Amino acid sequence: MALQIILNILIAILWMFLKETYDFLTFFTGYLIGMALLFFLRRFVPDSYYLLRFFKVISLILLFIKELILSTWSVVKIAYQPKLNVQPGIFALPTELRSNWEITLLANLISLTPGTLSVAVSDDYTKIYIHAMDMPDVEESINDIKNTFERAIMEVTR
Repeated sequence: MALQIILNILIAILWMFLKETYDFLTFFTGYLIGMALLFFLRRFVPDSYYLLRFFKVISLILLFIKELILSTWSVVKIAYQPKLNVQPGIFALPTELRSNWEITLLANLISLTPGTLSVAVSDDYTKIYIHAMDMPDVEESINDIKNTFERAIMEVTR
């Protein structure tokens, strides 16, 4: 991915030299031309096309914002109930993520979402222990995290 970004910047600089105009608009035009060239020549460049990964990162950020809003709303609903009716608990989330970076990102996304907190990671890095403020069904909580955050992280990193 870094190689493609460097190639794209070099194409943009080369475009500026060919046009003999050294301003931002010419650089941006060259950058767009470089994006198109790299897209059409993507089978000759190692790794997947870098803009696809960029859009997946944006998708992960939007997913986090959506989950943040939904979980904040559910925590506010719980906080304003006249009678506190929650079922807190700690559960183990089995994860398919392997690198330390992926596991750290998942644990941070879980901790940043209101109502949940990453407590620990197992020694073999296959489970993350999570405290949830309200979890009526453990399997549903596991499936929610695996189908949202874990799947989106795997799309970005693999």
